[in-house]
Amino acid sequence: MVQRGILVLIVLLFSCTQVDDGKWKEKAANAKFLHRSIKAITDRIVHDIFSPPVASRIYAYTAVAAYESARYLNPELISMTNQLHGLTYMPTPEEGKTYCYELASVEATLKVGRALIFSESDLDVFYNKVTEEFRQMGIPKDVYNRSIAFGDTIAQTVLAWSGKDNYKQSRSFPKYTILNDPDTWKPTPPAYMDAVEPHWNKIRTMVIDSASQFKPDPPVPFSIEKGSEFYKQAEEVYTIGKSLTKEQEEIARFWDCNPFIMNVNGHVMFANKKISPGGHWINITRVACQTRKADFATSAEAYVHSSIALFDAFISCWDEKYRSKLIRPETYINQYIDEDWLPLLQTPPFPEHTSGHSTISGSASTALTHLFGDNFAFTDSTEMEYGMPSRSFNSFLEASREAATSRLYGGIHYKLANEVGYTFGKQIGEFIENKISTRKKVVASSGN
Repeated sequence: MVQRGILVLIVLLFSCTQVDDGKWKEKAANAKFLHRSIKAITDRIVHDIFSPPVASRIYAYTAVAAYESARYLNPELISMTNQLHGLTYMPTPEEGKTYCYELASVEATLKVGRALIFSESDLDVFYNKVTEEFRQMGIPKDVYNRSIAFGDTIAQTVLAWSGKDNYKQSRSFPKYTILNDPDTWKPTPPAYMDAVEPHWNKIRTMVIDSASQFKPDPPVPFSIEKGSEFYKQAEEVYTIGKSLTKEQEEIARFWDCNPFIMNVNGHVMFANKKISPGGHWINITRVACQTRKADFATSAEAYVHSSIALFDAFISCWDEKYRSKLIRPETYINQYIDEDWLPLLQTPPFPEHTSGHSTISGSASTALTHLFGDNFAFTDSTEMEYGMPSRSFNSFLEASREAATSRLYGGIHYKLANEVGYTFGKQIGEFIENKISTRKKVVASSGN
């Protein structure tokens, strides 16, 4: 009788353990933990004023860390090792052991993000909060500790890989030398800042063969003659800028995404910080995942595709920018058309051709289209925290085309730079999507 009672007690205890186990797994499975972690990193990128190319690097490495930790949630997902340049190894979990892969993914994401930003203490506040939320789920202590350790191992592996991409070395490369040639880029008002990342084409790519693998069409020949093709495209920027409709102005401001806007009031100068172009598309990735109600693993998969597309597109675009070194519309118009004209948006501090936002929008939208489909309607709320209403689109490509056009409305790019950049970006995105895979390939049956 006593033995039977003990047996019943053991069964009851085992049953309770199984119920609790199911509860913490269900709670941890919410993709919001990943979205919140990526957003916390975005907030730090904005705060620390990272340039658009550098921001794309932060997103790419954190997304790879997030994905490599979360992919074990779905047996169809495969590693990015030997698919990305220089990534030849990734740790694997111990067989037969239980992990909370969501926690491991958040751990890896935030540890990599922390190492690549400046304001670490601010990110630590979020880290302590979100890991405590996992702790309160009732995850068994050994599972919790094992998952944290696995995430740390993934993070250290990704950081070691990132350390070999030439970024650290590029910090000591010389600044861009301003040329006297009339067709070349010159610093623009009001801050007249140095050219951003003139050596970004030296950064190791992730998927494309090299920074110069995709070369966009060059700009039209420079000329100050009225009636010339170059004068006409500058005149187009000038004319449109003087007669913007309310809709055109809203589009331009929505896609501005200038991380450092300098304001001048008399002798006082102060800056406004905003999300970068890459950050805008990372947020669109979040919106897409939430619209689709994507689970944790699928969300990590989406981030890794979009961030790699952004990263390689920036490298390729910057290669062209500092090859052509083309003068910005604002400089040309002030010198040859109207010295008092100002663009609606503040001109970013780097050469004109091609449009960076157009290029990365074409690439990221192509990646997201491969994942979510051609006619994926969504509402982009990215700019609401900066005081602008949301905008709705019928597809990612529709959004990216609007992003490209916005640069003409903003007065910061010639139309050709937008059109060429958009096509150029789509080519990069297509190449990446055809080159990498996050899913096991389905082998066709022989029919026997």
